[in-house]
Amino acid sequence: MDTVRVKWNGKRRFVGWDDAGHGIVMDAKEQYGGDGSGVRPVELVLYGLAGCTAMDVISILEKKRQRVTDVDLVVTGTPRTDDYPKIYARIEVEYVVTGIGVKPEAVARAIELSEEKYCSVKGMLGPQVEVVTSYRVIEAEL
Repeated sequence: MDTVRVKWNGKRRFVGWDDAGHGIVMDAKEQYGGDGSGVRPVELVLYGLAGCTAMDVISILEKKRQRVTDVDLVVTGTPRTDDYPKIYARIEVEYVVTGIGVKPEAVARAIELSEEKYCSVKGMLGPQVEVVTSYRVIEAEL
């Protein structure tokens, strides 16, 4: 069982931590009563998705014996504007995989496995959130 704790720290700022002592500061934008001193809670979904799928993809590529030297993700969420809650209606995930002789088809399969089988965060988003992925493979300079 996973447990986190969150404590109010004034205005709209909250500090959270888990049982291992890892912490995070969450806050709202100034226009919503905060001062922007932390990550907005809804953005944590993007971080969670990025971290979850990145861990899957690197693990799968290692098992496929791909020589990966770097992985970068850019995740962009577009919230719906017509109703509350302002959930992300569309999330775009771009993977940039750098390595030596990394096969694009291996990257594509790793992403597919993460999205369809392994990534718990992606599984929690449900069908109301469109997740679109793209990737690039860059040959590392020796």
